[in-house]
Formats: sequence, C-alpha cells, structure tokens
Amino acid sequence: MIAPEGIDAPRVDAWLAAHIAGGAPPLRYDLITGGRSNLTYRATDARGRALVLRRPPLGKLLATAHDVAREWRIVAALQATGVPVPGTLALCEDDAVNGAPFAVTAFVEGVVVDTPERAAVLDRDGRREASFHLVDVLADLHAVDLDAVGLSALSRHEGYVERQIRRWSAQWDGSKTRELAAIDEVATRLAAGIPEQRRATIVHGDYRFGNCIVDPATRRVAAVLDWELCTLGDPMADLGHMAIYWHAPSRPLPMTNDPTPAGGFPALDDLLARYAARTGADVSRIAYYRAFAAWRLAVIAEGVAARHLARHPEDTAALAASQAAVAGLADYALALLAP
Repeated sequence: MIAPEGIDAPRVDAWLAAHIAGGAPPLRYDLITGGRSNLTYRATDARGRALVLRRPPLGKLLATAHDVAREWRIVAALQATGVPVPGTLALCEDDAVNGAPFAVTAFVEGVVVDTPERAAVLDRDGRREASFHLVDVLADLHAVDLDAVGLSALSRHEGYVERQIRRWSAQWDGSKTRELAAIDEVATRLAAGIPEQRRATIVHGDYRFGNCIVDPATRRVAAVLDWELCTLGDPMADLGHMAIYWHAPSRPLPMTNDPTPAGGFPALDDLLARYAARTGADVSRIAYYRAFAAWRLAVIAEGVAARHLARHPEDTAALAASQAAVAGLADYALALLAP
C-alpha cells in the first residue's frame, strides 16, 4: 500500500520497530487530520495494533508553530494527572527519518464530536453529560500543579493576553494574503482592554469538543488532543475559546466545526456557571475572551490559507472561502467587543 504524503513508510516502519515495544512492521498509515494543525495519522501494525503519529504540516511553516516535540513533552507531563490524554509512546527528533520530527501516542477509541452530524452519537442526555464533563476536564487542567508536573518553566506566567496579541499580530503580518482592516481594529481594541490576569495555569490553547475524543458509552471525554498551542497563562482564554464554539442563533460562529447547532446541548451560561463553581473564577469578562479567541482563530486560519496558496496557487476558490471565513471571524470579534 502506498503511504500518504508526509510518511516515508520504510524509514518510519524501521524506526517504530526499534523504539516501540511489540511493534510489528509493515504498518498501514491513514491520514486522520491535516491542514489546520499538525498532520495526524493512524498507524496500524501487522498485528492490528493502532498507534497515532503526528508530524508538522508540509510546506513553509511560521516560526514557533507546529512543534510536535514540545507538544509530546506536555502530554507526557500530564500522564500522572487527572486530565485525560493519550499515552505517550515515542518521540523522533531526527529529521533524517521522516523529513521532520514526529511523535507517537496510543490510539484512544471514541468519537471526535466536531460537527452537528457527529453529535448524533450522543442522545440528548449524553450531550448534556459530555458537555459538563468537557467543562470539568478544563477546570481540572487549570488546577494542575505546574511544579509537580515539571511544566512551571514552559513559558512566562504573567501577561499572557498581551503576549498573545503581539505574537498573533506578528503572525498576521507574516502570513496575510491581503489587507483586512477588521483584524487590525480588533487587535487595537483587545490591547486597549486587557482584563487583569488573576492566576497562571496551563492553557491548552484550542480547547473544544473538536479537540477531544468522547466515549459515547460513558458520555465523558476520553482524551484531550492537539496540544501544539499549549502554554502557561490566563485560564480564561481557554474558557473563552471553548465558548465561541457554543452555538448562539443570534450570533453564530462563521465556522462549521461546532457540534452544538444539533441541539440538546446545555446553554453556555450553564457551562460558565459550572466552571465558576468548580474554580471560583470570575467569568464576567467572557465576551472579551471570546473576541480574543475569534480574532486569534482568524489569524491562524489566514496562515493555513497562505500555506495552501503557496502549494496550490491555482486553487482560488479555496482561497476565497478561507478569506471569507477569516473576515467573518474578525467581524464576530468586533461584535463581541462592541460597547
């Protein structure tokens, strides 16, 4: 079988056989996700054992982005906590093996509930229970003792949002496919109204149903995935990011990877109250953090569009669709920041 793009099967097979106990080549590699974040493959060995392999996307990458080694070490540090994460198996930092570093974790059974259609795996009670567990896991993540898991030096603790605004503004300047005044206006408003950061915790950076595996039988989050944006900082940024993926008919998110339009999910206010009760956090400025999340998501989406354009300059339809989504996210953020 021909391996998918991004996998040098003979070299990767040999490396896995040498570094993972019980590995049985040849392996079959199937792309699970690609494009927005690191490329993720299901690797199934000759005995039927499934693993997950992650590597950076193909093409030119923005500085500091898609560091699979850093991501793998964060997940490894969380193994002994109550936060559900995949088991870490091996890390290859030798580019000679596959053209880029790659990380290997255990395969976790379940469903990524990232569209209204996939929400069908849960009945209405299941949607409610899984939603509250999603919030509980986030609260547990924000309660992790940084020193105990060895992540206190992962990044600076203070000034998270300010640093993020600078970082993503620079990313926009380095990847934009055209000028978009709304992006600059949101950045200005965000910088002018940064809430006080009350504490520093692990911040996942992209926390939502779409980055979790849900077990339909238990109605719980079985594993949190995609830690590439993880850092230390203001936990409210994680809550705000999760919140923009909660459907509001009066202000729908201009994206398609939100399951909650299917119905049966708790109201956002109920989830915010649950988080506040578990953590003691003040959630009154959540609109600011939702706007920040939408703006940052717009910048990330623009980077994806620029990378796709560099590899496929003829695909003008995809570029137009991406640009429209980015503009929609910028307008969404502006609406949230309105007086």
